[in-house]
Amino acid sequence: MSPRHVLILGGTTEARELAAALAAHPGVRVTTSLAGRVGRPGAVAGDVRIGGFGGAQGLADWLRAEHVDTVVDATHPFAESITANAVRAATATGVPAVVLRRPGWRPGPGDRWHEVASLDEAAALLPGLAHRVFLTTGRLGLASFAHLTDLHFVVRSVDPPEPPMPPQTEVLLSRGPFTLPEESALLREHRIDTLVTKDSGGTATAAKLTAARQLALPVVLVRRPPLPEGVEAVSEVAGVLERLGVSG
Repeated sequence: MSPRHVLILGGTTEARELAAALAAHPGVRVTTSLAGRVGRPGAVAGDVRIGGFGGAQGLADWLRAEHVDTVVDATHPFAESITANAVRAATATGVPAVVLRRPGWRPGPGDRWHEVASLDEAAALLPGLAHRVFLTTGRLGLASFAHLTDLHFVVRSVDPPEPPMPPQTEVLLSRGPFTLPEESALLREHRIDTLVTKDSGGTATAAKLTAARQLALPVVLVRRPPLPEGVEAVSEVAGVLERLGVSG
């Protein structure tokens, strides 16, 4: 009897945790697909494929050809097009699909959050709010801020960001997790007065929010895009394993 084949659309800590849990079961074959946008992905258990599928149709063809039994979308909460393609491919093939999304961040006492719907809205807020910005929205979205020539940006990403970008930009290449002392020191060293980030959720990069709160800095937080209609997310790896009928 062939092992049950689970495709994980990965790139997150939760995706790696899920792959490790599934790979430990001899009755499960696990393949993790990575988009290839990060040059130094972490180690992943099981089979790994790099690169896109060619949209929803390409993914549907792959699901059929590789006899996939379940697809788990464990991509970044802002990978909107990948999630949409996964849902369409699963519907077209009849393959069950699960979306794994860690919970988003929530403001607490003392937080000065400005929640916006997009990077463009975040950029529009900054001229009246900031002079020195710590920007942690990923390396692909800097074009939204490129016109802000009077502001100084400190950009942190795993790989070098892609232009266009603001003319006054310092780039810090680093991968989390980051500690509260590290984040507090960074904000002080670079004289940051505003933090701009996406609502990625999780603990690996949450310390910057605590550091901003302690320093009374405003935070511009880009909200997550909504999930496709009718799709509900599972918030933990354990919940996905339960759905799959596999113990952790």
